[in-house]
Amino acid sequence: MVTYAERPWTKSYDSNVPASLDPYPDITVHSFLEEAAQKAPDSVALVTSAHLPVLGRQASTMTYAELDRLSGSLAAGLIDMGLKPGDRVAMVMPNIAAFIITYYAILKAGGVVAATNPTYPPDKMAFQINDCDAEIVITMSLFYRMIKDIQPKTKVKKVIVTNVKEYLPPVARLLFTLAKEKKEGHRVETLASGDEWLQDVLTRYANKKASRSVKSSDLALFQYTGGTTGVSKAAMSTHRALVANTLQMRAWLFGKDVPANANNEVFLGAIPMFHAFGMVAVLNFAIGIGARIVLVPNARDIGDVLDNINTFHPTIFMGVPALYNAINNHPNVKAGKVSLRSIRACVSGSAPLPPAVKQEFERLSGGALREGFGMSEAPTASHCNPLLGENRTGSIGLPLPDMDCRIVSLDDGVTDLPVGDVGELIMTGPQLMVGYHGMPTETANVLREQDGKVWLYTGDIARMDDDGYFYIVDRKKDMALIGGFNVYPNAVEKVLTDHPAVLEAGVAAIPHPEKAGQEALKAWIVLRPGMTVTEQELIAHCESKLARYEVPTRFAFLNELPKTAVGKTLRRELVQMELAEREK
Repeated sequence: MVTYAERPWTKSYDSNVPASLDPYPDITVHSFLEEAAQKAPDSVALVTSAHLPVLGRQASTMTYAELDRLSGSLAAGLIDMGLKPGDRVAMVMPNIAAFIITYYAILKAGGVVAATNPTYPPDKMAFQINDCDAEIVITMSLFYRMIKDIQPKTKVKKVIVTNVKEYLPPVARLLFTLAKEKKEGHRVETLASGDEWLQDVLTRYANKKASRSVKSSDLALFQYTGGTTGVSKAAMSTHRALVANTLQMRAWLFGKDVPANANNEVFLGAIPMFHAFGMVAVLNFAIGIGARIVLVPNARDIGDVLDNINTFHPTIFMGVPALYNAINNHPNVKAGKVSLRSIRACVSGSAPLPPAVKQEFERLSGGALREGFGMSEAPTASHCNPLLGENRTGSIGLPLPDMDCRIVSLDDGVTDLPVGDVGELIMTGPQLMVGYHGMPTETANVLREQDGKVWLYTGDIARMDDDGYFYIVDRKKDMALIGGFNVYPNAVEKVLTDHPAVLEAGVAAIPHPEKAGQEALKAWIVLRPGMTVTEQELIAHCESKLARYEVPTRFAFLNELPKTAVGKTLRRELVQMELAEREK
């Protein structure tokens, strides 16, 4: 009988992937940048581009030497402004060059990165900035007015402002200034007293660099997450944890010995870097091998994503199912106007990857699209299907090197369940967070010590097969109780998206409208362009593949599903929509 302690998953690893990378180097996250700048100072690190009428896509580049120098200058400036070791700095930017300069500057200065979603509403933004005790905010000019509006609710003393045009190619910068800057809200005529432009800080400290000692055990990141309860909280991670996960992912795709030509890889930087997935799997990973990153500020603009792919020919594309699905169904892809053939390796995370989406993307690209799994509390990856070996449908894959995983009883949270049984996934490894900032009870709930190891309780219901492949059944908090039976919305969504007319589906339990105290199952459907389907047809489709109690009895048709920045369907918002509809 296979046991979790045997780590059966290591037998399914690609032959070049080691079971362990221990001991991990005692370095900081920014050591990757410094090493790359020393080895190949003139290699391109970042590509910033814009599509111009007539001229097509124009690009500017930043070398590793320039990125290292600029981040060092800003780090010196932050220290001079009073940033102390361990102080948090809030970042409010999408994927632009200034984000990456700022990211490394904060780390070099001994600070802690607290990146937030720039599209958050003011109250949520204020909560996170205040919760992390940030006294300095570095923001893109488009969000400056909002930051100033919420500043009285926070501890913020200084705001540093960057404009999206600063690293655009010259012609694009000029046209943006003339035609878009004011119209789209990027222009800020005058900064408030005490605030500064990023470019002024970089100029003032151009010949300086940070002289602060930073240890691998120091905190590097506050990653805000809903965790297992929906309450926004900051998962605190050290440099050591981020370095470990970067090396785990690097070994998974390249093997223990990274090939000399790995710096020729081109990463598509579309996943938001304010999220741990983009920050580790794209930014840290790419910089860690000296590769280049093609920056995509808005991954929801699929036309722009495709234009970047067609122009810069990325080889590695980390993404989410919704993004791959949108690409598969874009008219320019269907018409053969865009080639995806440069892409050789992709990892999909944040939500279940429908088999049909995977198969179509692989057909179009010729590359390997592998489903993985990760959490902000173990930033970011913990599981992935092998790049070369067997990719099992519906599986999140195998635990990465040095990961231990178990499936434990939902009743007591301790007893190991037999292989194949469904329970809660718990795991431990070198990349675990140290806890939630200011939330000792929440920390104690998810980080529990057993037999000398600290285990992360993921809140995910899962199972493992005999070969060590793991399968996520659903989130504990999303499990529905229908007629006395447990129903997992993930399984229902997978069946619905198998219907040829369905592009996307969200399923959740709602309060039963006729039976007080009971739940009913509802599905929210996004149809493929030009397709139609009736509720009766969807019910019949589900009845052919699901138990009767698993079949939704209520449906709604939407133009799009509410999602997080990294593509997770927000089921709680779907339920709120239902409740709001009832109140009308």
